[in-house]
Parts: sequence; structure tokens; C-alpha cells
Amino acid sequence: MTTNANRAPVDEIITVRDWLRYAVTTMSRARLTYGHGTSNAIDEAAFLILSSLELPIDDVNPWLDCRLTLAEREGIASLVSRRIETRKPAAYLTNTAYIQGHKFYVDERVIVPRSFIGELIGQDGLAAIVPDPLAITRVLDLCTGSGCLAILAAEAFPNADVDASDISADALEVAKRNIRDYELGARVRTFQADLFDGLPPAQYDLIISNPPYVTADAVAAFPDEYRAEPTLAHLGGADGMDLVHRILKDAPARLTEEGSLIVEIGDGQEALEAARPDLPFLWLDTETSRDEVFALFAKDLLSPAANKRKR
Repeated sequence: MTTNANRAPVDEIITVRDWLRYAVTTMSRARLTYGHGTSNAIDEAAFLILSSLELPIDDVNPWLDCRLTLAEREGIASLVSRRIETRKPAAYLTNTAYIQGHKFYVDERVIVPRSFIGELIGQDGLAAIVPDPLAITRVLDLCTGSGCLAILAAEAFPNADVDASDISADALEVAKRNIRDYELGARVRTFQADLFDGLPPAQYDLIISNPPYVTADAVAAFPDEYRAEPTLAHLGGADGMDLVHRILKDAPARLTEEGSLIVEIGDGQEALEAARPDLPFLWLDTETSRDEVFALFAKDLLSPAANKRKR
């Protein structure tokens, strides 16, 4: 509910342009934290306004001079006020998140999706790892959360069946909803599993994962927006690499002979390479990231010392 202290003067703010200015000013004064699909007050305000009006979220400019009805103004005022008062990510308030133009349902049962792997899949950034997408027949998405990467993989690899797993039953309910929304139930299956533990016996041409990789100290210092997300989806142990090491240990038995593994690890490159100097990590950069996603081929994991390549 909007409090008197944060109530916008809805009778005075009429156009989208004025609401954008009001929202940016109000949120900036509140010192909100961003990082769940937007990185600043302007983009977040635009997202909230366009979402409230059920308009395309990619560009606010065509709508700036539109005059809004009282009901529309009250809806925007409420959304901006809730963003400030709850400190929840905007995606939870709108129940929507976007990756590469794909819209996904989200709520507090899952982390807000923002994986660089999605960017790689959506922009054909995996060509060096998967030269022939049609040759991929089975994909595993570990720690699937909302199911977004599994869905993007199903679209990128049209001949593949995709297994999407997560330890959280609540997260899998969200994933199932998104899978239904994209009508991919025949090709994308969900499993409750602790990484590989609990999955049916199978080998995969491609394993992708955006596992928890945040250090314990960083999680303890989270601002409210990040605290709103499931801690389980962030916490990766003292150096953030606990689950990554488990994935590296068990992935060889789950990959086909020509299979590959792709994992996002945030800023854990130094810790991981120090712990595993035997592995020839191939770092996959995107337009917005560097050295945060690695790839390994099955042969490197099965016999790392013999197959070490120059980076």
C-alpha cells in the first residue's frame, strides 16, 4: 500500500515523460540498489512504467508524451512506491524478467534470471563450443531456477531434449510454469536433484549451469534487493566455488565423448584457476562480461593433464 510519505501527486503528473522524471528522482533519493535486469534508476523507472502500462519494455521514447488515465497513473504510483518501500527487485513486483527478448514469469521462489549464458545462447556466442546446433540431441541445465536457460537452449538446439534440474521444489514450480508458457513440455523435463544426484542415468552433448557462486562474506553483506532472493541460489561457500568443484568432479561421467560443459562463475576466475591449474578453461566473453563463463570439453575433464591446451 502507498503511504502518505511516498504518495505521488497523481493529479499533477500526467504524461509518461513526467512519470519517468518523478520515478527516477524518487528512486534515486531512496538510494535503491539495482542489478536485477537494470543497472540504474532511469532504466528501472522505464521498466516499471512500461510494465505497468503493459507496453513493450525495450524503448520508452515512443510513449513519453502520452497522457495517462487516472487509473494508469495510480498503478504507476503504486508500483514505484512498492519498489521503494519493499526494496524488492522490480522483477518481483511485475512478476516478469527478460533475457534476450524472452519474457519469463518470476517470483520470490527463484533468483531473478540474469545469466550471461543466456546472452551467449541468444547471440550465437557458443559457436566455438557447439559448431553445429542441430547435432545437439540432449542438454542438461543444472540449477535451472526459473527454467529460462533450459527454454533458451531448447530454442537454440531444436533437435535436443532438455533436462532442467534444481534442488528447490519451489523453483521447479516456477520453471514448470515457464515451460508451459513456451509450450515446451514435450522437450523440456524438470527434475528435483542436488546437482547430478537425483538425475536419471544419461549422458549429455551439452551441460550448462549458472550455479550459486557468491562467497559467504558477500552474501552476508547483501543489500535488501539481493536479500529478497533465495539465499540458496547465491551461496557458494567461502570462495564461492563449492558447487563448481562438485560439477567439475561429476560432469565427466555425464558428458558424451564430444560433449561440453559451460558454467557461469561470476568473479571466481582467480580462485577456480588456482584450485584447478590442470584444467584448460576456455573463457567465453559477452558484450557485458569478461572471464565470468567458462567452457570445457569432455576430453579435457576426462584427461586434463594430457589434453591441456594453451589459453
